Amino acid sequence: MRSSLPKPLHLVCGRAMVAWPILAAREAGAAEVAVIVSPGHDLSSGLPEGTHTVVQPEPDGTGGAVRAALDLVRKADRVIVLNGDHPLVSAEVIQELLDAHTEAGAAATVMSVERDDADQLGRIVRDAGGEFERIVETKYPDAVPPEVLAIREINTNQFAFDAAPLAEALGRLTNDNPAGEYYLGDVLPLIREAGHRVAAHRTDDLSVNIGVNNRAELARVAQIARGRILHRHMLAGVTVVDPAATWVDVDVEIEPDATIEPATVLRGSTTVGAGATVGPNTTATDCTIGPGASVVHSYLTQAEVGEDCLVGPFAYLRPGARLAAGAKAGTFVEIKNSEIGEGAKVPHLSYIGDTDVGAASNIGAGTITANYDGFTKSRTKIGERARIGVDTALVAPVEVGDDAYTGAGAVIREDVPRGALGVTKGEQRNIEGFAERKADQARERKDQADMGDQRDQT
Repeated sequence: MRSSLPKPLHLVCGRAMVAWPILAAREAGAAEVAVIVSPGHDLSSGLPEGTHTVVQPEPDGTGGAVRAALDLVRKADRVIVLNGDHPLVSAEVIQELLDAHTEAGAAATVMSVERDDADQLGRIVRDAGGEFERIVETKYPDAVPPEVLAIREINTNQFAFDAAPLAEALGRLTNDNPAGEYYLGDVLPLIREAGHRVAAHRTDDLSVNIGVNNRAELARVAQIARGRILHRHMLAGVTVVDPAATWVDVDVEIEPDATIEPATVLRGSTTVGAGATVGPNTTATDCTIGPGASVVHSYLTQAEVGEDCLVGPFAYLRPGARLAAGAKAGTFVEIKNSEIGEGAKVPHLSYIGDTDVGAASNIGAGTITANYDGFTKSRTKIGERARIGVDTALVAPVEVGDDAYTGAGAVIREDVPRGALGVTKGEQRNIEGFAERKADQARERKDQADMGDQRDQT
């Protein structure tokens, strides 16, 4: 991965890669999930709550990894082994594997797929009757017979085991192979030698064998996962205008009849209400967007947009921005840690920070809440039905009462009582001949510059 971040923690559609198979296993009924980790690798930030971690002391293969969790294996009835860097395995496929394992009466079942590009993946060898015979590793293909290399059915390194036969076989596992590793697949003949049945279950879902070892493969996996996420939303009644140009994280919730326009990114725990329209060109992270709201060409982070609100275009809602039903944050408006009351409007070109705006108030263009004095941030309070004139600066802490007004260009440093008009005014002076004097100064400077250039040439 060429990354300081451990591979399993890289995100796939907003979820750590390793969390995908964990949650799929739980959905399929796993009572306990353990993740085998290398020494010094802390994956806790990406693990769902209640996940165990077991340290594999040295990187000695997949068999060595499962053997590191032998104590947990011995306490179980059945064990499913999944790959932590294969996030596309689903609960349905895991259940399919379990069902095949049960129906076959097997002590061990390997999940396989057929691939035209088998490369150096382990081959599933079957006998004349089609029953599983063995797995042949092809990491060193020169040592593998051509007829085995020609097999297209490959081992996914995902298994179902009865726990007791697995534990016994792990104790007899050796690393007598060119790689000097303990292969988990090598327990299968040991289990069969002990008198148990071993089966191979071939799944039609090729995505179970798409692993991630670099950023290109990460992007490929994310693209497939994203397609599944959008497909699920569309089947649930959400309109996604252009799925190829829409990015929605796995934990995002969208209600029926919402519309997601192109170039929209919904991240984290964002929720979108019924009938809302988001996009085009909108990013929302950990936000709540209410029913019937419209959020166009805007960027939102940890914000709440109420029912039937209008946001954008080109609005920026920062953490703590909360718009009540019917409120508006218009063009080139930035709101941070502020409450915008029901039906209140901040139409354009304004910064509202650390402010409470009452219901039905209107904030004129160019309004600024000066909330920071270099040491502390203070709040501004604007009452209900207030009218803030264009280009007003509100110097916090300050309060504008219900039904109050401010004049255009006012700098409000003191409270404005209910129903009052707050104005500040400097005397206007008109300086005659100013433009002509500026033009003379410009010509004079140009002449001086030209004379300097002549001296330099001389």
